[in-house]
Amino acid sequence: MRQFILLLRQLLFWMGVFATERAVFLIWYSRQVIREQIPFSQVLLSFLHALRLDLSTASYILVVPFFLLFIQSFVHAGWANRLNRIYSFLIIFIYTLVSVSEIGLFGEWKTKLSYKALVYLRHPSEVFNSVSNNDLILFILILIIQVALFYFFYQRFIFRKSENIQKGSIFEKVAFIIITPILLFVGIRGGVGQIPITASDSYFSKHSTLNVVAVNNLYNVTFSVIDDYQIEEQNYFKFMPDNEALAIVNKIQKSEKDTTVNILNTKKPNIVMILLESWSADLIETLSGDTGITPRFHNLEKEGLLFTQFYASGNRTQQGMGSVFAGLPGLPVTTLTDHPEKYDSLPSLVRLLNNDGYYSAFYFGGDLNYGNIKSYLVYNGFDRLVEWKDFSGNLPEGKLGVQDEGLFKRIAKDMVSLPNPFFLATLTLSSHSPYDFPGPHPIDWLEPESEFLNSAHYTDKWLGEFFKQAKRKPWYDSTLFIVMADHSHLTNRHQHIDQFGYRKIPVLFLGGALKKEYRNTRSNHLCGNADIPATLLAQLGIPHNQFFWSRDMFNPWSPEFAYFELTDGFGWKRPDRYIVYNVTVPFVVSTDVPKKQQNAFLKEGQAYVQVLFSKFLGY
Repeated sequence: MRQFILLLRQLLFWMGVFATERAVFLIWYSRQVIREQIPFSQVLLSFLHALRLDLSTASYILVVPFFLLFIQSFVHAGWANRLNRIYSFLIIFIYTLVSVSEIGLFGEWKTKLSYKALVYLRHPSEVFNSVSNNDLILFILILIIQVALFYFFYQRFIFRKSENIQKGSIFEKVAFIIITPILLFVGIRGGVGQIPITASDSYFSKHSTLNVVAVNNLYNVTFSVIDDYQIEEQNYFKFMPDNEALAIVNKIQKSEKDTTVNILNTKKPNIVMILLESWSADLIETLSGDTGITPRFHNLEKEGLLFTQFYASGNRTQQGMGSVFAGLPGLPVTTLTDHPEKYDSLPSLVRLLNNDGYYSAFYFGGDLNYGNIKSYLVYNGFDRLVEWKDFSGNLPEGKLGVQDEGLFKRIAKDMVSLPNPFFLATLTLSSHSPYDFPGPHPIDWLEPESEFLNSAHYTDKWLGEFFKQAKRKPWYDSTLFIVMADHSHLTNRHQHIDQFGYRKIPVLFLGGALKKEYRNTRSNHLCGNADIPATLLAQLGIPHNQFFWSRDMFNPWSPEFAYFELTDGFGWKRPDRYIVYNVTVPFVVSTDVPKKQQNAFLKEGQAYVQVLFSKFLGY
């Protein structure tokens, strides 16, 4: 059918444009590729890993040509041909401009063009002054030549007038109208899988240059602008002058003494961080949960140090990742993984451990493209990333990936061969909806959320089995395990998302590297998941000053508070009081503060979220 052919020709054209710009970038930075000793095979792989995101971008672009062809299928509309040419020229110009700008930007910032870079266009003179005249002239020439060549190629070999397609059969027209939108939707979404495509889909290499070049330029800058525009539109986190807010936050965060209580019996232990998907404190008997939901975790408590006042600052896995690896509290409105251009401005626990001689690995039974997590993990420099596609064998799977039974078995198997010392982090998935884990569902006496409770019970079973095996391994005695949730979830207790009871999560330190006097103990220190990096680094004797938002939980002088974000508000807690505040329509949601003291206490929380958001926008 003529309509399909015309659209297919344009699809192939755009895929060719994307590949060409990618090649130009690599040629421009060929010296850097050689300097980094990047194998040519990896360079070629950047084109392969770019295909899905390129196809998604091309599908977005083809929405307008589809509607023009739709009109021309029924009426003679010569103007549609002219409009198609104008539209195609504009997209060619925009894409080429973004690509050329990215070539100039990457040399200085080592990142892709984003909203943060576009902001500088508000002051064009500063942009021009920062580029040498020779480079500026060269970039302009490259832009003009590429736009001219692309448009000439499009006019000569791709574009075909579509003035007579209305003469086709009614069957052809109906098929085109029904099938094409479905194909474009699938292309935009990146396939028919459970998780839509994100920029993470193109991340594949330890070499940041290849990851930058693999991500489609137009896709990246468009969604960066959209996301930051939403932030600017909802910028209601300013309550006071910035210097006043910063002074309050500095006072809040100040420790009277920079010291710590050492809980380890070895200076450089192996470290295993197990992030339990959505585990709320309500699942844990010791933390006032119901008996029988997580009995293996309850048994493990006897071997470790359990925190009883630990809170997740965010409510998404992406936020949890940013907290435990960068010490960044959860952000209102947005998440760190939606802003790859900010990664380099934040500290990285993983990179510091790598620099200290640790071998690092991350295991997940699902698809790491979820929430753009993969790009963040790749940036952090994990030596090994294992996800769904890397599992093999007859393992139980669900819609989201390999169930936790297979995950824990794979980790137990691989840990035998990991170089020592190692830092291994893993994220479970069976306690994430749709809860399609195999086996019995024994918890039938608690409602609502019984399916979630059963999924946690299933994960708990294999967590227990994992530790049974781990204790038999020679490396167990020199290993510290940190078992904690990435965030919380609604349970049969039905606590609301704007309550601290909902945000409370379990954290357990255990393993052979934990001193005996800290086993079967509790800590009531008020803290949150952003405190993990400073706490862990302090135990290893590694400076952690760069983690502005992270506190050492084993420093007796460390200030005690907890914070959590809401899309339109925040929660703020001290050991003896708390407040939850709505920003959009300013009012206190809930509080445990005497009315006369509410304003002063509220100001602490307002200053905290204001400085947090301000710093993030400035990264």
